[in-house]
Amino acid sequence: MDRRSFLKTSALGGGAVAASTLAAPVYAQGKRTLTMVTTWPRGLAGVWDSVERVANNITEATDGQLTVEPKAAGELVGALESFDAVVSGQADMYHGADYYWVGQHPAWAYFATVPFGMTVPELMTWYYGQDGKALHHELGEVFGVRAFIAGQTGAQGGGWYRKEIKSVDDFKGLKFRMPGLGGEALSKLGASVQVLPGGEIYQALSTGALDGTEWVGPWSDEKLGLQEVCDYYYPAGFHEPGAALSVGMNLDVFNSLTASQQKIVDMSCADGHQSNYGQFISNNGPTLDRLKAGGTQVKEFSEDVWDAFGKASIDLLNGYTSDDMFKKIHESAQASMKASSRWLSATDSFYATQRNRVLESM
Repeated sequence: MDRRSFLKTSALGGGAVAASTLAAPVYAQGKRTLTMVTTWPRGLAGVWDSVERVANNITEATDGQLTVEPKAAGELVGALESFDAVVSGQADMYHGADYYWVGQHPAWAYFATVPFGMTVPELMTWYYGQDGKALHHELGEVFGVRAFIAGQTGAQGGGWYRKEIKSVDDFKGLKFRMPGLGGEALSKLGASVQVLPGGEIYQALSTGALDGTEWVGPWSDEKLGLQEVCDYYYPAGFHEPGAALSVGMNLDVFNSLTASQQKIVDMSCADGHQSNYGQFISNNGPTLDRLKAGGTQVKEFSEDVWDAFGKASIDLLNGYTSDDMFKKIHESAQASMKASSRWLSATDSFYATQRNRVLESM
């Protein structure tokens, strides 16, 4: 499907950014520098590590024929302007979470995470073992982008709150930062949802512009200082059960690369995804222990709150299936999740529960 017909027939395409009408970029023979805009502050734990990992991978694997130059949020464009910058040709590539682009099309969220969606193993099964990656490319081509998942935070925490959440009613009027479709689901419970880039969260909490926020997980959240402005932390959340980060390259730029360079970009992103996941998981547990020792009150949502999360999420996702592209991606992801979760529940989850029970009894 070409982009013009997609935007004309899609129920949700009217707000999409105009695709680049520029001719394919012309580069001098030899070495090239690719500008990567990002949605992240420079140096932010975990997410910026993913930026550097992918950029260094591409630069080193091409022996410097391609040098990726990362730009932090605000250095060239604003954090949430990264997608538009790549589509228009202002930048060559972006690094961010694709759910930031749901205003262009809600199906972008599936390549980051959706509420009540896939865990990391389930996402990887769909993306690498089935048709998730091909669908990512198909959606991207509509906008003039070639995208790859390139980072992974793992399951993200349910958030930081000034007051304890005791019932669903506590979300009514709550000023809460949560991007993507998770934020849309939370708004169905009465929350006043805001989308802010990471660099603005601490200030918003400090001034009372926010009552609470989700960010990533204990390690990255501690680096952001969220324990200084909120007393209550909920480690388990409904909104991001396995949150991938992505690199998107202007399609004209990608097509101008040699076949080997294109493969290097692909493999560099895959490595970035795997290594970043290991980084987050290895750091989150010790950090959570440290936060508890420092006075953070760690809580769990009640089952009635989880039921409300689930209903809001399912209603939201089903409501978007009138759009053909969303429906195609949604049905593919849901079918894969159901198939893989049956096996993972019978093996990995059951084993981990029994292993932990035995080890704790010794």
